[in-house]
Amino acid sequence: MLPFRFAEEEGVFWLLDQRRLPQEEVYVPVRTAREMAQAIRDMVVRGAPAIGVSAAFGMVLAHLAGEDLEEADRRLRASRPTAVNLFHALDRMRPFWGDLAGSLLEARRIWREVEETEAAISRHGAQVLWGQVLTHCNTGPLATGGYGTALGAIVEAYRLGRVRHVWVDETRPYLQGARLTAYELQKAGVPATLITDGMAGWLMARGAVDAVVVGVDRMALNGDFANKVGTYALAVLAHHHGIPFYAALPLSSVDPRLASGEGIPIEERSPEEVVAFRGVRIAPEGFPAYHPAFDVTPHRYLTGIITEKGVLYPPFAEGLRRALGLD
Repeated sequence: MLPFRFAEEEGVFWLLDQRRLPQEEVYVPVRTAREMAQAIRDMVVRGAPAIGVSAAFGMVLAHLAGEDLEEADRRLRASRPTAVNLFHALDRMRPFWGDLAGSLLEARRIWREVEETEAAISRHGAQVLWGQVLTHCNTGPLATGGYGTALGAIVEAYRLGRVRHVWVDETRPYLQGARLTAYELQKAGVPATLITDGMAGWLMARGAVDAVVVGVDRMALNGDFANKVGTYALAVLAHHHGIPFYAALPLSSVDPRLASGEGIPIEERSPEEVVAFRGVRIAPEGFPAYHPAFDVTPHRYLTGIITEKGVLYPPFAEGLRRALGLD
């Protein structure tokens, strides 16, 4: 199931409201760039590649709705600061400002490239995963609009008989693992078990995890990367227990302007998402909370980086520069 579809004749981009999954499969209409920016900010659509595609079509909607294109671009760029795919897509759309046909063609091209790229990531990633695999957050089609990155590799490895079982981190506080990854794996027929984030270390200590693979929202040129908060802890645990730890991403998620992860902006979301869930309060009234949506994992904890051009191994800076054609 894809997270969106575009009805060109209606001038509407339909988004699957991921906040309502898995209980309801409801598509909501988006008709303007302003509405798209709000939908991205509110996590109706989420996942770095899916955000990039959605932002590209947001600029198409801006043309259709007669919005000021500079303002539309600014709103979309401000919607989620960490996922570099958002900015990459909007940079590609800029040359087509004022050209509706060209804008639509480029947005469709971005979406098609996501599908092709993630098919390759899934093939390469499947070759390095085996046994029981643990993953964090959501990196399947719902997060990308294609095959998925880390989850695409897991599903392909299961199809090949290499992976037999998946441990799914609940992914607090927004529960993307519980609500979305579990939903996608169930639909794909892949054996999986949901765990709370705090259980991962104990599973590793018991020898129940053979590999960890996660997605990426933004990676620096040295291999440091930002992903959903909780990833850093998993990387440290995997390193301590001698378990291979992989990151799966399209090369468009690499920010060539950043030498290290120190420059990656970390989005801080509302504390309300920590103290309450779907309107039900789980902490005392007035109790403070802190909610960084992402953390940064140093490249020294990475075994390999799974990309559409293959799996990269240390030294990552050299491999990433070659893969990006920067040498």
